[in-house]
Amino acid sequence: MSTDSTAASASAASLTAVPQIASFRRIVVKVGSALLVDSARGQLRHAWLAALAEDVAALHRDGKEVLVVSSGAIALGRNLLKMPKRPLKLEESQAAAAIGQIALSRSWSEALAHEGVTAGQILLTLGDTEERRRYLNARSTISKLLELKAVPVINENDTVATSEIRYGDNDRLAARVAGMASADLLILLSDIDGLYTAPPNDDPEARLIPVVPRISAEIEAVAGGAGTELSRGGMKTKIEAGKIATTAGAHMVIGSGKVKNPIRAIEQGARCTWFLAPANPVASRKRWIAGSLEPRGVLHLDAGAVAALRRGSSLLPAGVKKVEGEFTRGDAVILRGPDGAEIGRGLVAYDHDHAERIRGRSSDEIVGITGFEGRSAMVHRDDLVLGGG
Repeated sequence: MSTDSTAASASAASLTAVPQIASFRRIVVKVGSALLVDSARGQLRHAWLAALAEDVAALHRDGKEVLVVSSGAIALGRNLLKMPKRPLKLEESQAAAAIGQIALSRSWSEALAHEGVTAGQILLTLGDTEERRRYLNARSTISKLLELKAVPVINENDTVATSEIRYGDNDRLAARVAGMASADLLILLSDIDGLYTAPPNDDPEARLIPVVPRISAEIEAVAGGAGTELSRGGMKTKIEAGKIATTAGAHMVIGSGKVKNPIRAIEQGARCTWFLAPANPVASRKRWIAGSLEPRGVLHLDAGAVAALRRGSSLLPAGVKKVEGEFTRGDAVILRGPDGAEIGRGLVAYDHDHAERIRGRSSDEIVGITGFEGRSAMVHRDDLVLGGG
């Protein structure tokens, strides 16, 4: 990408309206090791974390739902174990993570508790976002924590991940979490305050690009190389995270984490780069359900259930007259009305055998029929999309 075309893109982007954090409902905040851990001493930056916890708590008090994706377990653990400053072998990283994760979780819990906010810990591996049943379980846990007004603190489960299946950096993990949680904003706190037309340390003429309406090939070409010793990310992985997040319907902003209260700084106009999503997370998810998934079964509904869905309700077992297909929980199914016409599609909350057993029955009867406390809806309204008519 030439300097002229990059500068032109930056100028065009500057004319695009900059979003405001206050306008978002569900926010994922990603924190990297290089910000959280003092590399020289191998210790947590407690004052910085306390200031960030103030920012998170302020969002929380303002009615926002906040999730944190935090690195730092390996960096903290290797210091506690007095490991040499060299690249660690896989099993050494896993051992360091096992030690450091306890310290990291305790630090987040204490920092948020000081602000009157309850923290919950979630450890994820790649398989938790790739395998449908585990994805749904993780998503349900996140949803329940947010419903209970807690802040989930999420990290890659480095103690069990292997070099072949690990995310490789928490920027992409944060983007996956944003999609999983149907977040509408991902904040990446970095050691650089945004995307520049060229590496700012090498080119004095480099200009910040304040808004990226779409991640084009030219924007991808701007991305730089690797990060610091403790960080597994760089601008390239942040651009890749932006592609994941914006495709899922979440805006993304890269801002400097070198200052105290970095989220407040962005709110007050600090330099940063916004990556804009083409649609909100609900619309993106609906499109995905409607057109990207192969249906595994069919649910035939009575007229009352069809009317309830049209009013915005979830599909309850009582409204299902017939079940077809061999599907498992989380699969896409077609919804048909009494005349056999397709009225919509959705993600079913039960395996086909359980769906068959509870169809036509009250939600109160589910436990007695299946032997476990299942979901009250056969298809939740957030997991279905209706056609016309």
